[in-house]
Amino acid sequence: MKVYRISKIEYAKDLAGTGAKLYGGRWNHVNTPCIYTSESRALAILEYSVNINIDFIPNSLTVGTFEIDEDQIQEIKPNKLPIDWQEIPATHSTKTIGTDFLQANVPIIKTPSIIVPDEYNYILNPSQLGIAFQLVEVKRIIYDLRIKKA
Repeated sequence: MKVYRISKIEYAKDLAGTGAKLYGGRWNHVNTPCIYTSESRALAILEYSVNINIDFIPNSLTVGTFEIDEDQIQEIKPNKLPIDWQEIPATHSTKTIGTDFLQANVPIIKTPSIIVPDEYNYILNPSQLGIAFQLVEVKRIIYDLRIKKA
């Protein structure tokens, strides 16, 4: 199965989860590395868009394509999530759920998207690179700023 990540060119081949480790995210605390991906390129663009200020978007980005082993996926079902899981900013509860999975070496976590109901994001555990997933392609893309304009 293929999943996708949008990133700046200089981070396209960073498979250590450095950005997530430095800044945290909806499904991880700071100091817990992971790689956020989405089930489609379109969802990856939307997820990127809601998490970045328009002033910081470079003209050229990349879309990284990952091949993941579907047998290595552990899904977090929406009915098992805390009531506050969709709050913005991300809550401590969701950060803890994801961090616990990552620290237990769960290779891939399937999580619901709060942007597009019934679509999913996949959090990759960098410690499982080459076992549960691999980066298979990186392509440059031009970000269409109309996505961010009102």
